[in-house]
Amino acid sequence: MKGSRLLRSFSRVTLALALLLTVNPAQAVNRGPQSLDRTLARLAPNADPTVLRLAANALNCAAPDASRLAVIDYSLPSTEPRLWVFDLVRKRLLFKEWVSHGRGSGDALAHAFSNEPESHQSSLGLFRTLNSYYGSNGYSLRLQGLEPGINDLAYERAIVIHGADYVSESFIERTGRLGRSFGCPAVRPEVTHRLIDVLKDDQYLFAYYPDRKWLERSAFLSCRKGGPQLASR
Repeated sequence: MKGSRLLRSFSRVTLALALLLTVNPAQAVNRGPQSLDRTLARLAPNADPTVLRLAANALNCAAPDASRLAVIDYSLPSTEPRLWVFDLVRKRLLFKEWVSHGRGSGDALAHAFSNEPESHQSSLGLFRTLNSYYGSNGYSLRLQGLEPGINDLAYERAIVIHGADYVSESFIERTGRLGRSFGCPAVRPEVTHRLIDVLKDDQYLFAYYPDRKWLERSAFLSCRKGGPQLASR
């Protein structure tokens, strides 16, 4: 009888371990903002921890099971790497890159942001990634702005991630800054395909600048009760 009870107990433990080992990694991503905050800070120790904390809060508010997150810190000059792409399932930093801002946003330093068509300015806030495609700028990634009045016209404005030859060390050496886009976050041509492929299809991008209006009104940063309702396109 005693041996039978031990056998049953051993079987239950074995089954529990087997279930743990067969959990889909995507199902294990769920985390609180503080846990994600610490993970991002560990993976990108040179990034501003305040920016990473806001990005973690926004993502946990919008999509706590997301597996990829890109963060842009537009408070940094374009001559510095200010785009980080994280794999949240495997807890890895995939990219640390230069990224352009819109010509209407500033010179080497961005200071103005807009949601308006033809402004040629970058937009802030949380975006969801859509599909990749080949367009006038080559391989590109469509973005859906999720914040009303802040970035929700991004799709209509054709604000996309794409490669550009003005995002390069040689361009910085010649001009003292990266080249500027019409508002798109452009990256180095050498990384365009790989970066877009890890971010496409329902992942997230968080673009930061210490803009008081956005910081005070963003539903993703305050994460109001129930959270924003995300519409699918």
